[in-house]
Amino acid sequence: MGMTTDRLITSGIPAATDPLRTPLARLKLSYVFEHFESLAQPAGAEQWPHVEYLARLIEGAAHRREDRSIQRRVGLARFPVLKTLDQFDWGWPKKINQPQIQNLFRLRFIEDKANVIFIANVGLGKSHLSTTLGHTACLRGYPVLFTTAVDIITHSLRRRRMATSSANCTSISSRACS
Repeated sequence: MGMTTDRLITSGIPAATDPLRTPLARLKLSYVFEHFESLAQPAGAEQWPHVEYLARLIEGAAHRREDRSIQRRVGLARFPVLKTLDQFDWGWPKKINQPQIQNLFRLRFIEDKANVIFIANVGLGKSHLSTTLGHTACLRGYPVLFTTAVDIITHSLRRRRMATSSANCTSISSRACS
């Protein structure tokens, strides 16, 4: 035959790629599965070393995985709307400590296991800053859940009612069994 399997792969000949399809699908390497043939053509034409061809495939797969991971975290965070820090109106409110807010975006408070709570009147940018800060955390690999004080209180009251209801049911059933 004269050509090695490596030569066939980098030259993009379909017959050589057939043995790769099943294992790539089984390993769930979707990016590699979708791109190994199209990337093999320039690799063969430009005579890339095998390591460069493989490195480009792996780099593409890693980027896709990271992008999907970010999308998943952002989706699970339940942000009402995504905004950027550049869109924030630093002129209103006038007493906002811009350097302090910008420092939060270093996310050291997460590493320190500290909390951040924005307290202000309606319409002063609490949700804007919260979603932007949360989105930044998602981009850097942290899981986030956006919520409001009203949602936290509602959830807490609901849990308290359920616990009270459950305790009442237990009390009733224990009296019925006596």
